Order: sequence, then structure tokens, then C-alpha cells
Amino acid sequence: MSDPEGEYTDRALRPYVISKGRSRPTRNTIGIETLLIAVDPPHDLPVSATREERALLRMCRRLLSLVEAAAHLQLPVSLVKVLVSDLADSGHLSARPGVPQAVPPDGQLLQEVLDGLRRLR
Repeated sequence: MSDPEGEYTDRALRPYVISKGRSRPTRNTIGIETLLIAVDPPHDLPVSATREERALLRMCRRLLSLVEAAAHLQLPVSLVKVLVSDLADSGHLSARPGVPQAVPPDGQLLQEVLDGLRRLR
């Protein structure tokens, strides 16, 4: 495989090889907004760990979202979910839910506030 400039890049492994043939994570709570951080103190990875798992764990020394990790690794998000799930199951990585989306304010309440502000004039 080559990059846009024609240089060879080391991308010989297919995603199913990296994920050991699995396409789904063992945890269904991992989303693109999931925040990842390596456990402290760090545990040694097994010798059989892939270079993608090692890179992911190195990146997660600081808080990082799953989608950011996928972008840095240049791998599909679905594949990184499998890797994150494996590392979390083995106790190497902590996966925390992302910040929940704010509930939009009630339209009626906003209208009442606006009406009250207009009466202050």
C-alpha cells in the first residue's frame, strides 16, 4: 500500500487480523465519545499484544476519546472499539463514558423568560 506521495507505508495487516478475527467489542458501552486512560500503575502487556494495542496504550497515558485514538492510529473506529474493549477487559485501560449531551431547555420556559425581560423595559 502507498500513501498519496507514492511512499510505501507499513499497513500489511487487515483489520480482522489486528482484532483477532472479531468485529464486535466485548463491551456494548463503548461509544465514539468514550474517554480512555491507561491504568496507573501500568501493567505490562503480554508478548502477544499487537503494535496497535501498544500504541493505543501509550497514547492513553493522557485522557483521550475513542474517536481521537482512532484518528491517531489511522484505524477504523469499529476496530479501535474492539482493541479498547480487550485492553479494558485485561485491566490495562479504563474506559469512561463521555460527557452526556445537555438537555435542551424547554421552549415554553425560554418564552416566559423572554416575555419577562421585555416587561422590564
